Amino acid sequence: MSKTRKLNSFSHYRMMLSRYLLPQKKALATLTLLIFSSIGLQLINPQIIRYFIDTAQSDKALQPLYYAAALFIGFSLMQQLVSVFATYVSENLAWRATNELRGDLAEHCLQLDMSFHKTNTSGSIIERVDGDVNALANFFSSFMIHLAGNLILMIGIIVLLFRENVWIGTGMLLFIVFAIVVIERIRKFSMPIWAKWRQINAEFYGYIGEHLEGTEDTRANGATGFVMSRFYSLLRRMLPLRRKAFLGFSSMWIATIIVFALGNAMAFAISASLWKAGTITIGTVYLIFYYTELLAKPIEKIRTQIEDLQKADASLLRIRELFATAPRIEDGPGAKLPEGPLALEFDNVTFGYDEFPTLAELKLHVKEGEVLGLLGRTGSGKTTLARLLLRFYDPQQGSIKLSGTDIKECKLIELRSRVALVTQNIEILQGSVRDNLTFYDESISDQDIVAVLRELGLRNWYDSLPEGLDTPLTSGGGSLSAGEAQLLAFARVFLTNPGLVILDEASSRLDPLTEFRLEQAITKLLSNRSCIIIAHRLTTVQRADQIVILEQGRIVESGARIKLAADPDSRFSRMLASGLEEVLA
Repeated sequence: MSKTRKLNSFSHYRMMLSRYLLPQKKALATLTLLIFSSIGLQLINPQIIRYFIDTAQSDKALQPLYYAAALFIGFSLMQQLVSVFATYVSENLAWRATNELRGDLAEHCLQLDMSFHKTNTSGSIIERVDGDVNALANFFSSFMIHLAGNLILMIGIIVLLFRENVWIGTGMLLFIVFAIVVIERIRKFSMPIWAKWRQINAEFYGYIGEHLEGTEDTRANGATGFVMSRFYSLLRRMLPLRRKAFLGFSSMWIATIIVFALGNAMAFAISASLWKAGTITIGTVYLIFYYTELLAKPIEKIRTQIEDLQKADASLLRIRELFATAPRIEDGPGAKLPEGPLALEFDNVTFGYDEFPTLAELKLHVKEGEVLGLLGRTGSGKTTLARLLLRFYDPQQGSIKLSGTDIKECKLIELRSRVALVTQNIEILQGSVRDNLTFYDESISDQDIVAVLRELGLRNWYDSLPEGLDTPLTSGGGSLSAGEAQLLAFARVFLTNPGLVILDEASSRLDPLTEFRLEQAITKLLSNRSCIIIAHRLTTVQRADQIVILEQGRIVESGARIKLAADPDSRFSRMLASGLEEVLA
């Protein structure tokens, strides 16, 4: 790793700590106090045992031994209680920090434009938002405090060993230096492997998520064999990386055992030599062995913390890259759109998802309160026009204005509250009926919701709900028919009261009876609103004032619906004569 990259990593660790950990001052102070209390108790107990052993070998009374035993038991129990409480505080601290980080990542992903979501599967995004953050949990459970605590514990042990004898202190100091050097060498080998493992892990879960969502299509088209072949291919790529990652873990574990064995052997040799020379007592020999064993604990803790750090380093890099992904669609300065119906103007708009334009030099105008029928074959750019209006994408050329205001000058939340899109694919969230209709907007009253449902012909459906607006709906809308889901989508639009409504083939999945009810709802919806109707069916464009026909991203015909219908040479007239669905097929 280059010096620059190390500095960047350290700066990002520092940012993470200051952003998510340091604000929790009370918990950090409590944890620091508990850790230092635990260190003190661990250093005192061996001194009590030495006193007990040396006193038991003498001819002194038994009463001091009773006191020493009681003191040792009391300190041991206190140490265990402190350890349990410290673990609770530490884990609680980690969960609060990681949950806040998850929230920030999720919000950042929601702000990214559609091009990001088109190039990243939902599974890979979930793995980055949740899986990578989970890898940081131990880092956030006060990594720095635990690391400092273990270092202080080691220093305390070394100081006390030097106080007993310079040779044993020197020997244990060399042992610690040797152990840290070995662990650091192995860490450098393991860290890049963990980064690759996190990457392939995200790809694997992204693939699983993608195909679990499309399981019906996979089975219906007999593609199960292909999906499983790719699944096993990913597993074959994952296995070698997992082996190398496990090899790094095993190497560190084995190296630690060998180092501890060498440390014990050295402590045994020095203690035996000093005891034979008569410079230390048998209680001091036990003290040395106890401290040597105690040294293993902070070294082992530091080893596991370094492992967590190398996992965190790989995850932190991916989190940093995700945060660094800037949305191409940025908020405008905050221009306000007028109340009531909105006029629409596409001024020489050109847009393409790649190098080939989907819309080319498009000029379009819709007056306030006017209904535009937008027709064209599949791929002609009809839905793209709607996406541009909501700023899911921005055009490469030209401008889009609502009542004279360039939509790039508006805040996104303002724009999307004044322009509503209803499609044939309705998203039903895991939540109550109220949540699905208001999207958690508490300013919308229950009375308004019920009034809208009844106005849309959903009164019987609403009355049948066992818990009213609190009735839970399952994700994906499995508890609703296609017609009910579509009418709920219209209810959402009624409740937001937009100035421009886009109906993107919104009735194509409905049976004739439900479509009739929906047509009545649309009549009410379009009162005092502008509208764009994207349709393949004659019935849905009969209410349009103007007709625009697109072909390969260009307007090939436009005009008043009545005038075009009366002109036998117009494309629209020929569609009416032969059937709209047939002409556009």
